[in-house]
Amino acid sequence: MYKLLLRPLLFSFDPEKIHHFTFSLVKTLSKIPGMPSIFRSLYVTNNKKLERNLFGLTFKNPVGLAAGFDKNAVLYNELANFGFGFIEIGTVTPKGQEGNPKKRLFRLKDDKGIINRMGFNNKGLDAAILQLKKNKGQLIIGGNIGKNTQTKPEDYTKDYLECFNALHPYVDYFVLNVSCPNVGSHAKLNDKDYLLELIGAVQKANNTFEKQKPILLKIAPDLNDGQLDEIIELIAETNLDGVIASNTSTDRAGLKATNARLEAIGNGGLSGQPIQSKSTKVIKYLADKSNKSFPIIGVGGIHSAEDALEKIKAGADLVQIYTGFIYEGPSLIKKINKALLNN
Repeated sequence: MYKLLLRPLLFSFDPEKIHHFTFSLVKTLSKIPGMPSIFRSLYVTNNKKLERNLFGLTFKNPVGLAAGFDKNAVLYNELANFGFGFIEIGTVTPKGQEGNPKKRLFRLKDDKGIINRMGFNNKGLDAAILQLKKNKGQLIIGGNIGKNTQTKPEDYTKDYLECFNALHPYVDYFVLNVSCPNVGSHAKLNDKDYLLELIGAVQKANNTFEKQKPILLKIAPDLNDGQLDEIIELIAETNLDGVIASNTSTDRAGLKATNARLEAIGNGGLSGQPIQSKSTKVIKYLADKSNKSFPIIGVGGIHSAEDALEKIKAGADLVQIYTGFIYEGPSLIKKINKALLNN
């Protein structure tokens, strides 16, 4: 029903406007008595065989929602009824910010992809915490954190620490987002020496809490083998809990969209089916080269159960969807979980 009726209707409107409309719709429907139960009966797969134990956490199933969808943690309780095993909120920055000028979100329908240059638009730390205090404890919540656009390079770590310390009581794991192509001063965030400094500072802060939270690094899909080797070394050196592979891509090779269309869109991060094989290749390289010495969450171009199984076969312990959720609808989560049970 989603792909036949709902998607054509939703895709006839501006992507960012329809995103906000969909949030309001799900919120409203979820307030109707009995509707959450109906959603659960349609989309949730309950089976102990789907449970995954990773970095001290028990995930109901290995299918999560990637960061960027529920930036301000306003819909995670309702989205839990669609069958996710975990949801990552954010990217959260210390202060609320508008992000990049609109239009900044574009569908590539023929490619089943999306290009965005949102620029970490979010309502900030205080707003996210206010929403996270409403957590009904239905599933694992990850906190994806970043820096404000206007923050000076010497204060980047301060921004991450502010988010980390404030969110610590409210999320189950953290993701250091250093690979988004839509924020300023991107280069420093990918410098190994700076990453050692950042990870060290966050781990030191983590040790001040009675219960430590897992810390993961989100990396780009465009890294070459040498850069991936550096990531493996970095994780060994810092004893980081894991990696999310991968973020959006700046590569435009092999797209069905015309050059004129791509030029009209301009810069931004590409997600969805066009980066499916690219992200899988990164996962396989990290898993093979490190002898599977750390957990990997696989994300990028998962539009079918087969895509998810391919990521897991390549070395991913968990998977996340985002663009696939938009193109394929909520039934995708159940299809992946059913396929995992059959395999």
